[in-house]
Amino acid sequence: MEYRIALAQVAPRLGELDANLELSGEILRRAASDGAHLTVFPELALTGYLLQDLVPEVAIGADDRRLRLLTRDVPGMLVAIGFVEETSDHRYANSVALLRDGEVIGIHRKVYLPTYGLFDEGRFTRPGDRVRTVEAGAAIGRIGLSVCEDFWHASLPMLQALDGAHLLVNVAAGPSRAPGSEAGLAAIAGWHKMQDTYALLGTVPIAFCNRVGNEEGLTFWGGSRVIGADGGTVVQAPLWEEALVVGTLETDDLRMQRYGLPLLADERLELTRRELDRIIAERAGLDGAPDDA
Repeated sequence: MEYRIALAQVAPRLGELDANLELSGEILRRAASDGAHLTVFPELALTGYLLQDLVPEVAIGADDRRLRLLTRDVPGMLVAIGFVEETSDHRYANSVALLRDGEVIGIHRKVYLPTYGLFDEGRFTRPGDRVRTVEAGAAIGRIGLSVCEDFWHASLPMLQALDGAHLLVNVAAGPSRAPGSEAGLAAIAGWHKMQDTYALLGTVPIAFCNRVGNEEGLTFWGGSRVIGADGGTVVQAPLWEEALVVGTLETDDLRMQRYGLPLLADERLELTRRELDRIIAERAGLDGAPDDA
């Protein structure tokens, strides 16, 4: 069975929640006319990235009516979109919501908040503490949601693959440190190598949506992609410019890839857990840490 994924590679307006909601609604109507079953927006698509002290002003709850109304004109379509979430206990998270028909069917809060180089996210939002998959129904099945830096920690996408994900969705706001330079292009190539490897080793397709545009001296590179379960590129958006691209996946391709390359089925989770318990105990200096015997 085929399904179509639209990647909405946009340049959100910094701190302008209502304007970004309006823009997202327009793009969703275009994606619907292209037959998309799932439309993916970038990290913090509703707010922009360099928010700093604007975080409380643009944060909304996962039950906010404006968020749920995004799907009003696209019945049946799944929508993954990044926003600043204010939790019931007034914590702020860099989150991605999975929506359909006016309902939030899944939320992922960014687990890994970078605080190196250009990044200082841990000052303004709190990290998530759950890694799950979401049942999205036919034809896509289970979806593993993540946000940008989460994908630079191999345990997270592999946990989602082992948890039954049929598709990984990573939303990003990846800036280029030196746009167009050799170093900048090498960093983009690093993203591609990482994604291709996860797809191949997890035997799982990936939808990656990265933003574009400029904010406070940062330039975001785009290059959004849909990658098949064999690590091959299905569709790729251009660098540096806004675009809406659509890629088609076939569920039988995933089935046959996992038959021919049964890596997930062969994974020895009991061994992994035992060795992780040992490493954690040794690092923490806990009494009774397992030995090599």
